[in-house]
Amino acid sequence: MDRIVDFLFEVGMLKRTPRSGWHFLPGAEGESVADHVFRMTMIAWVLSRLDGNVDSDHVLELALVHDLPETRTGDLNYVHQKYTTVDEANAARAQSEGLPFGDELEGLLREYREGETPESALAHDADQLEMLLSLKERLDGGAAAAQEWVPFVLKRLRTDAARDLAARILTAHSHDWWFDRGSDWWVKAGKD
Repeated sequence: MDRIVDFLFEVGMLKRTPRSGWHFLPGAEGESVADHVFRMTMIAWVLSRLDGNVDSDHVLELALVHDLPETRTGDLNYVHQKYTTVDEANAARAQSEGLPFGDELEGLLREYREGETPESALAHDADQLEMLLSLKERLDGGAAAAQEWVPFVLKRLRTDAARDLAARILTAHSHDWWFDRGSDWWVKAGKD
């Protein structure tokens, strides 16, 4: 049990590990790896429902653990990756060592890294769609430079379901879910 407790404390590091790529986008606020993983996992759940031909529980497992090694390696953005080589497999092995579910965890991380199963393809697409949603939020907030990143995210998508969802994301406004522009409520504030 002590090893499991240590592992759960380690997982908490993702709340304090910043996503480093946002430093390169002027006007963009930061987020933690844990912030990213939460919405990415929800996107994976949605994609698995849209696809209908995958083991959705497995897609969720891949999404949930995909960035766990970053507790040991940190989050390396694309500039860092040009100059740094990280042994993520070694980090995953050390992270999984001594856990009663360690082999399963290491296998999930390996499957995500390799990206060859339909489930891992959806998990990878969920990762990219989370970035696309973040970019769209920043675009809608006035960070015009975010538009330069969008084509690269779109090129990384692997599945039709993700490409369809991406097209909808780009035509929506990030406030549409709560801001009913056609309503008098905003004038009267719910008072008759």
